[in-house]
Amino acid sequence: MSELQKLRDAFRSALDLPADAPVDDLRYQDNEKWDSLAHMSLVAAIEDEFSVMIDTDDVINMSSFTEAVRILGKYGVDVK
Repeated sequence: MSELQKLRDAFRSALDLPADAPVDDLRYQDNEKWDSLAHMSLVAAIEDEFSVMIDTDDVINMSSFTEAVRILGKYGVDVK
């Protein structure tokens, strides 16, 4: 499974979305399921899946799927 697919799956799982839900254009303010509790669940799922510890500033800035891809790149995870 690709890193991109793993990230998509983490988003779907943490935000309780259907397995086939599109997430590549997902943004925090556009999804009612993405509240503060779901955000922390998402961060934990990403940290577990990719064996990284995301710092506080990046947790706060992770406001979209695209931003999550960029942030993971800072931690050496090449999401493609």
